[in-house]
Amino acid sequence: MFDIVRFENPRVLWLLVVLAPMVAYYVYRTVQGRAAIRVSTVGGVQRLRRTYRYWLRHAPFVLRSLVVALVIFAMARPQSSEDRQNVNAEGIDIVMALDISGSMLARDFTPDRLTAAKDIGSKFIIGRPTDRIGLVVFAGEAFTQSPITTDHVSLVNLMNQIESGMIDDGTAIGNGLATAVNRLKESDSPSKVVILLTDGVNNSGQIDPLTAADIAADYGIRVYTIGVGTEGVAPMPALNAWGGVSFVQSKVEIDEKMLREIAEKTGGRYFRATDNTKLAEIYAEINQLEKAKVEVENFVKYSEVYHLWLLLAVGLLLVEILCRYLFLRQIP
Repeated sequence: MFDIVRFENPRVLWLLVVLAPMVAYYVYRTVQGRAAIRVSTVGGVQRLRRTYRYWLRHAPFVLRSLVVALVIFAMARPQSSEDRQNVNAEGIDIVMALDISGSMLARDFTPDRLTAAKDIGSKFIIGRPTDRIGLVVFAGEAFTQSPITTDHVSLVNLMNQIESGMIDDGTAIGNGLATAVNRLKESDSPSKVVILLTDGVNNSGQIDPLTAADIAADYGIRVYTIGVGTEGVAPMPALNAWGGVSFVQSKVEIDEKMLREIAEKTGGRYFRATDNTKLAEIYAEINQLEKAKVEVENFVKYSEVYHLWLLLAVGLLLVEILCRYLFLRQIP
């Protein structure tokens, strides 16, 4: 009730000065009204027990003063406020196309390229709460792991379920990009983006990567391409003579020329990630490049609360009347 942020008529509060002469007059009347009787001693009177009437003798005046103050406060029209925000978010539709070929298990990232891409990609997803994001995976073929969605918790769970070997091995970059474009072509979002991450050279699939890039450009889809892999050689998984997996040093081959051309055709950018830190920096940069449009409208709603003060004044007035004419009434 006392959560007041402003008074609509603050000048009325100057009326509180009337309390000063009220108090002065009450004190004057109390002092002048005392009886003056000459007695030889007051010892007997002082030993008399004081009743509640003695302790409450000033209560009616105090209550009446509070009533006057509360009425003045009510006349000043106290108001409480409620702050509200209207948030209009215009998100971006994004599809992440992730290479899951066998070479993505190379150990030049910690613990390997695929796990690093999944972990850092998941953080990117969580950091885009207003965007619809989908997930496409590709190796020898491509398929949609998740259509574009705002359910980012489920999307991260699907990201974590990705494993190399889910589909035939190979690197079908064209198919992966075409599948991602297919997920975005019907989107009515003003901004559509594909983030394509791969560590190799296109060697599978039926669609040429540059043809897929042309299709993306026709639909107004920007493609950010990321080549992952250290410079030189990296420990790659390979089957040994006993059917187990061992790691051998293999040359890192990324078709950077093609990835750069895909990005240029669509108005995107090409990035090269050589370790976990660099990959995280790339996603952070893409995050900055593709900012969602968020408009926040602040407004304050004021509510009248003077009636509460009037109710309290009426309540105190009733208490004052009870005190004056019931509890403190002089018995004849």
